[in-house]
Amino acid sequence: MNDSKLMAKIAYDALDEKKAEDIRVIDISGISIVADYFIIANGHSENQVHALVDHVQEQLYKAGYEMKQMEGYRQGNWVLLDFHDIIVHVFDKENRLFYDLERIWRDGTEIDLSDADAE
Repeated sequence: MNDSKLMAKIAYDALDEKKAEDIRVIDISGISIVADYFIIANGHSENQVHALVDHVQEQLYKAGYEMKQMEGYRQGNWVLLDFHDIIVHVFDKENRLFYDLERIWRDGTEIDLSDADAE
């Protein structure tokens, strides 16, 4: 498993552990220079969005990955975590439906990391 895919797996698992809803991982490496993967999920409340973001940040930090930037934490309705090779988007349900990033990035390839093993 390459480094960016391993990062995506760690983020996926962190979101899953905290019961994020509808976790999607989109490989955008072939269509964008922004990052290799977008991870998109939502929580059911502002508190859960914050808990999801905090847990992702903590797990990636423990694995030795440094966050480049975070946006939207204070508002808690769309938080973006930029880890260079992966970008994690955590929404509340309403904003996820409104912004519909999956549609915008539909040229990317959705991958399933739910059962992927870190190599």
